[in-house]
Amino acid sequence: MKKRTFLPECYILFVLLLLYLPIAVVVAYSFNDTKLFHWAGFTFDWYSRLMRNRNIIDAFFNSLKLAALSSLSAAVLGTVGAVGVSRRHFRGRASLENLSLIPIMVPEIILGMAYLAFFSFLRLPMGMLTLTLAHTTFCVPYIFVNVKARLTGLDPSITEAARDLGAGGFRVFFDITLPLILPSVLSGTLLAFAMSMDDVIISFFTTGVQTNTLPLQVYSMLKTGETPEVNALCTVMLGVVFLLVAVGRLAASVRRRFRGAAPEPPHLA
Repeated sequence: MKKRTFLPECYILFVLLLLYLPIAVVVAYSFNDTKLFHWAGFTFDWYSRLMRNRNIIDAFFNSLKLAALSSLSAAVLGTVGAVGVSRRHFRGRASLENLSLIPIMVPEIILGMAYLAFFSFLRLPMGMLTLTLAHTTFCVPYIFVNVKARLTGLDPSITEAARDLGAGGFRVFFDITLPLILPSVLSGTLLAFAMSMDDVIISFFTTGVQTNTLPLQVYSMLKTGETPEVNALCTVMLGVVFLLVAVGRLAASVRRRFRGAAPEPPHLA
C-alpha cells in the first residue's frame, strides 16, 4: 500500500503563510492602541484619524484620477496599436513589437529618470500632466500585449467576409473586431489601472510639489513613523479588494446558474 505524503499540503501551507501572515500582522496592528510594536489594547482610533487626514484623502483621489486617466488613454493607444500591428504586414514589424515591450522589461528607476529628463527638456511643469503622460506610456504595453494575443487567435476570415459584404474598416472594427477583443481590452485596462494606482518610482520622478499620490503619501508617512494610520489604510484597501473579488465570484456563479437554467430551444421534428 502506497504511503500518503503530506509534503504538498505542507508546501502550500508554507507558501500561504508567507503570503498572508504579513497581511494579518498589518491588519492586527491597525487595531492596536499604541504606535509601538507591542499589543496595548483594541481601538478604532486609527481609523477615525485616517478618515480625518486630508492629505491621505487628497492623495487617494489624485491616484484614482491618475489611474483612470492613464488606463483609459493607454487602452485606446494600446488597442489601436495592437490592431494596426496585427492587421498590417510591413518591414520592421517584429522590431516594433519588441520595442513596444521595453517599458515592461526596463527597470522603473531608469524609466523614471528618462521621463524626468524628457519633461525637463520640454520645460513641462511637473504635476498631474507629467504624471498622466508617464503613467500612460508605461501602461500601454500591458494592453498591447493582451489585445495582440487575442487578435492572433482570431479567425481572419470573419473580417474578410464582412469586407466582402461591403463593410468599411470602421464598421468592421466596431461591429466585429472590438466585441471579440473586448475581454482582452478590459483585462489589460484593469491591469494598467492597478499598475498606475500602486506605482511609486515613476511617480516619484514625475510628480510636482503640489501633486501627491497615495503611494508617495504612504511612503512619506512611513519615513516619519506614522505606521498605525498606514496600517488602517492598508486594512481598508484590503477589505475593498476582498469585497470586489467576492462580488465578482458571486456574479460569475449567478451568471453560470442562469445559463444552466436557460430552457433549451425546441427541436423541430
